[in-house]
Amino acid sequence: MLVIMPQMDTPLTTTERSKKRQAPELLAPAGDWECVKAAVENGADAIYFGLDCGFNARYRAQNFGIRDLPELSKRLRGRGVKGYVTLNTLVFPSEMPAIADVVEHIAMAGIDAVLVQDFGVARLVREICPDLEVHASTQMSLTSAETIAVAAQLGLSRVVLARELSIDEIRKITASTEMPIEIFIHGALCVAYSGQCLTSESLGGRSANRGQCAQACRLPYELIVDGTDHELGDVKYLLSPQDLAGYAAIPDVINAGVASIKIEGRLKTPEYVANITGHYRRAIDDAMATGRVQIDEEAKREMELSFSRGFSPGWLSGNDHKRLVPGLTSSKRGVRIGEVIDTRKGELKIRLEGPVALGDGLAITGFDGQEPQGGRIYSIMESSGSSNASGVKTKTAASGALIWIGFGHGEIDWSEVQIDAVVYKNDDPQLNRRLRKTFSSEDPNGRQSLDMRVVVKVDQPLSIEARLADGRSWSVTSDEVLSVARNRPADEALIRDKLGRLGGTPFVLGDLDVAIEGQPMVPMAMLNQVRRALVETIEAGLAEVPERKLTIDSAKRWLAPIAAEATTTSSPKLSVLCRTMEQLAAACQVGVDMAYVDFHDVRTYRDAVAMAKDAGTPIGIATVRIQKPGEMGLLKVLRRLDPDVILARNLAAIRFAKENFEHVIADFSLNVANHRSAQWLRDQGAARVTASYDLNREQLMDLVDSLPSPWLEIVMHQHMPMFHMEHCVFCAVISPGTNKTNCGRPCDRHVVQLRDRVGAEHPLHADVACRNTLYNATPQSGAEVVGDLIARGVEWFRVEMLEEDADSTKSTLAVYRKLLKGQVTGREVWQTLNASNRLGVTRGTLETQRNPLAIL
Repeated sequence: MLVIMPQMDTPLTTTERSKKRQAPELLAPAGDWECVKAAVENGADAIYFGLDCGFNARYRAQNFGIRDLPELSKRLRGRGVKGYVTLNTLVFPSEMPAIADVVEHIAMAGIDAVLVQDFGVARLVREICPDLEVHASTQMSLTSAETIAVAAQLGLSRVVLARELSIDEIRKITASTEMPIEIFIHGALCVAYSGQCLTSESLGGRSANRGQCAQACRLPYELIVDGTDHELGDVKYLLSPQDLAGYAAIPDVINAGVASIKIEGRLKTPEYVANITGHYRRAIDDAMATGRVQIDEEAKREMELSFSRGFSPGWLSGNDHKRLVPGLTSSKRGVRIGEVIDTRKGELKIRLEGPVALGDGLAITGFDGQEPQGGRIYSIMESSGSSNASGVKTKTAASGALIWIGFGHGEIDWSEVQIDAVVYKNDDPQLNRRLRKTFSSEDPNGRQSLDMRVVVKVDQPLSIEARLADGRSWSVTSDEVLSVARNRPADEALIRDKLGRLGGTPFVLGDLDVAIEGQPMVPMAMLNQVRRALVETIEAGLAEVPERKLTIDSAKRWLAPIAAEATTTSSPKLSVLCRTMEQLAAACQVGVDMAYVDFHDVRTYRDAVAMAKDAGTPIGIATVRIQKPGEMGLLKVLRRLDPDVILARNLAAIRFAKENFEHVIADFSLNVANHRSAQWLRDQGAARVTASYDLNREQLMDLVDSLPSPWLEIVMHQHMPMFHMEHCVFCAVISPGTNKTNCGRPCDRHVVQLRDRVGAEHPLHADVACRNTLYNATPQSGAEVVGDLIARGVEWFRVEMLEEDADSTKSTLAVYRKLLKGQVTGREVWQTLNASNRLGVTRGTLETQRNPLAIL
């Protein structure tokens, strides 16, 4: 009988990763069990996935059930792969007990980490299980060392940076923080900053911050410049970026000290996961071995065939707005294989730019941006150059060949196929079969290296100690002692051969240290038995759920509403956000309790502060929503202007304002949806917090009832800021330049709108950091809710202007002033605003709507 002695060293945590040059973790998406296997068998170090109970930003993915967590966690531990659950949506106060239950199940199952967007959820995880790692999702909009320094107080173990950062910016961040950093390396790009896109909410009541993005960025838009349609030819998809393919940047990513690189794609197929994971596994290994990455044309074609809107380095190599968004297509297109030269009945003629085979799927671009049509290759015939000449039928054709391609009867409307139309290959069955073989076998690939020390001595049992890369080790000892060999004593070659037979297990033999004394004889059966016992012991050890301390009861008590402070009742106060000096002058004349200014030119702020103070109107300055490395100067300049208040839109601004100004208000972009998020921002110095724009009427009341109402400021009238983008449409389509260094600043000279498919003309603005925001053409109001909010003790209500002139500003503020005084009803507000010939007013995001997420 074997004596088994496990030795469980404490594994390294994420926060203990060295900043020295080492391979980053390869993190792959997993929407279902097959995707998990595809990721693991193709070299992923970790996977991330969502749960079907909601709270994840890919609600349309298949996702896993709570009951799947123990088995999934066990499988991952057995393969040396980490698992991260995405809890990366905003959470309302009434949902906090449900997500607490989810976190409890995650922790008990042994999952390694959760990804979160919501400050309150991050705090909740820490309350429930301090041993469970919390990773800040990219939806938290962390874009600098300064923002990370504030967020780190939430107890984070890792930060996923926004996609809009270059390698140089990432390097500056990793050099200025000890926080492990994760970045996206491949997959679809959002045109807006994650966590800052309100388009789906604004246009359709489906919040991206609640996992229900409607992908409005992939729709066509028309450009209006200074009131006139601007012809762009075939460029129609002005907000649809090409997909990120960052393989060339991997050596720089490694040298920058990035801890993890992430593949996007929880909605993708297992073949996609296998394909992309395998190529990036090889790319990382090449970069570590040689300092370079070599991706040949065949590898690029394979990756594009799984899914591609066209590849680009994204923002990793800096801003090139024309390259990022060519605007010609928004859907998967595959690999270009050439252009139509000629057609005849059921066939097209083409000079191939890539290989094809029978059964491949092709797409032919349509007229004037119409949807492509296509089908599968039914026949291939080599061409002699003549339209009517017969050739040789073949099953495949290589790049450079001139061929006729035939399709099935009725698949193509040949009247819609034009000469010179581009043809794409978008499916390769042979490739899919090869990819599926990588993860369809029942036997796992040996991926965890076992270093072994073997002691072989006469008159002693055979002993083996095996150690994994993370430091954990196990030992086994035979129950029989070894005798002296009569003929052939054991040697290192024999030991290596028998112990290295780890096929069909998750392990592979690494370094082997053999100590032999006394010419021992080692029976083959003993070596095989010890090897099997060692594998079984390690697998059993890996299956054990790590011990974690859970404080469920106290955490759930922590979720209770925060008791209101004893305060004297005061009348409601009106604030206004102005975007022009004309609006500010009008606001000062009407008389408001606070005027915020948000201008495109920081030089205008000095005059704005002087105007407001001369009028006796308190004034605040709004910061930019995103603060990147090297941009602290945009905050420091505010010290010289002496405003009464800072309206802070990012975490760096919160801290800076707390240290330099008397009052700071946290704005909507910090996404406060529950009382514990609000409390945390108050702890960071915010006097008030602006409720998230993701709250409908019911959810807003839920928030108000969960905390002292004087903590809140409510925006009751605004043009919803839909897309907030690093991408500059001004530069991309009305400038010969490529970025802000050479664009000539057309945003200073032109008024631009984007017209959507229903004819709405949405204003486009650039801020002081050259970031674009597309605003909803229709103002939205919560006038009908104001009475209930006042009754609950809310004191501050805001109106936000966009392009209104002085008269419109005065009339809008006047009617809302009457509303706050109880002199008009919400209905009368609607009627008055319609009489002012507004574009049309809706109830906006404050209208009651059913929560589509399934809550436990």
